Amino acid sequence: MAVQYGGRPAGGTHWRLSWNDRNVRSIVYQIAALAAVVAGVWYFVDNTLENLRRLGLASGFGFMDREAAFPIGESLIDYTPADTYARALLVGVINTLYVSAIGIILATVLGTVIGIARLSRNWLIAKLASVYVEMTRNTPLLLQLFFWYMIFLELLPPARQALQPVPDVFLSNRGVRFPVPAAADGWSLMGAGVVIGVVGAMILSSWSRRRQAATGQQFPVVWAGLAAIVGCGVVGWLLGGAPTALDRPALRGFNFSGGVEVSPEFVALLLGLVIYTAAFVAEIVRGGILAISQGQTEAASALGLKRGMILRLVILPQALRVIIPPITSQYLNLTKNSSLAVAIGFPDLVHLANTAINQTGQAIEGIAIIMAVYLTISLSISLFMNWYNRRVALVER
Repeated sequence: MAVQYGGRPAGGTHWRLSWNDRNVRSIVYQIAALAAVVAGVWYFVDNTLENLRRLGLASGFGFMDREAAFPIGESLIDYTPADTYARALLVGVINTLYVSAIGIILATVLGTVIGIARLSRNWLIAKLASVYVEMTRNTPLLLQLFFWYMIFLELLPPARQALQPVPDVFLSNRGVRFPVPAAADGWSLMGAGVVIGVVGAMILSSWSRRRQAATGQQFPVVWAGLAAIVGCGVVGWLLGGAPTALDRPALRGFNFSGGVEVSPEFVALLLGLVIYTAAFVAEIVRGGILAISQGQTEAASALGLKRGMILRLVILPQALRVIIPPITSQYLNLTKNSSLAVAIGFPDLVHLANTAINQTGQAIEGIAIIMAVYLTISLSISLFMNWYNRRVALVER
């Protein structure tokens, strides 16, 4: 006979409209908790709106359609002071996404290299990597941002005496100025060719994995993928007339013209985020590698694989399953830490939202926009990394 717990048959799904049925109690408790949350939110919102009305302060997001009337030093899209606050905040969102995306990529590469270096048999390399990790992790990020920013402002010369480490690249207290390809159809076609090559490399990688699983034979997917990317890019460049002209920077008066300039604020923010986050990524990578049994390395060595191939083909693919969950947190931290850009004047979302708040006085709406944007970005990163984690996870049979 089936044993009953809390009024519910052990093997059944029948409910009884009784307080002794734990399913009924569970629903009641959840409804009560939801009602308490809704009541709390309603009280908070109503009280806030009443206080705003009593103080004669405007509320709502109508200010987004008004003219911003302030300039922005860096923008990846067209912007003028005559544009709306919505446009200004969009500039801030794009700048935040831009520095976060580049920072995540560079921090992952640098952190992986440092993490592997800490396990090197070379005493000097291992110790230098350890010193980097310990010094960086135990220094506040905000202090590091100020350090890199002061280097540009205090140690680098003005534009007329700019340093030139390589031809056509200039370093000054105004930032970094470097050449870019002059506008031509060939460069656009080259970019399209590179995108096609990347898609082809991804398809080739998927095919090679299926082929290896079926036959056990390896395919040089890395070199083939690079060849596809470079080859498609070159083909697009040739079809576009093979342009070679560059828009080079040149000194005009007290500043440069031509080329592209990256501001000291952007460089300082990017350096700080990458160097700081890479130290944590390095420890995650090192821990992931150490989590793999030494027997895996010994078995791969017995098969005649070299150390580089053992690391790339045996250790890192298995360590990846250990690395992904904690490294996701570091990606989220880097994105949220980009809000410290306000301390050095980089026009990210927080900086521009603060400017809008100071001009309009609508602090609640401005802070709500900041919270909503960062929440959306963080959830997007988490969803992607969780999807990737499930994709590389071992499937039990």
